[in-house]
Amino acid sequence: MSGTFMMSRETPAEELAWGKLRWMSSPPATGARNLTVIEVSISPGEGHDFHKHPDQEEVIYVMSGRVEQWLDQEKRILGPGDSVFIGADVVHASFNVGDGQAQLLAILGPCVGDAGYELVDVAGESPWKGLRARR
Repeated sequence: MSGTFMMSRETPAEELAWGKLRWMSSPPATGARNLTVIEVSISPGEGHDFHKHPDQEEVIYVMSGRVEQWLDQEKRILGPGDSVFIGADVVHASFNVGDGQAQLLAILGPCVGDAGYELVDVAGESPWKGLRARR
């Protein structure tokens, strides 16, 4: 097959403590080999804590809201139309600092493993566990 339509309203959301994920392209959903695309919704005051993808590059594009985006130990506030490129194995985190839902598009490549996605949580490790407190 040369492609697949993925309709957001027909793609089930994965509910997490901090928000929702909608897998718009991944090996199980589309047969993709090179791109995993995730529609991400972060609830106000919540975030996807410090983590990395050892074998994947990522682009995070902000569609709506205000996001405190960390790239290693540097942070910026991103708004609609802003993005960040994250190299493979670089620690990063995204926190919603706005009043409403923050909507992001996360694009990772290449696909890794059966799900097309790998994640190593480092939020409990130094220096990441205390980084936000040092604002």
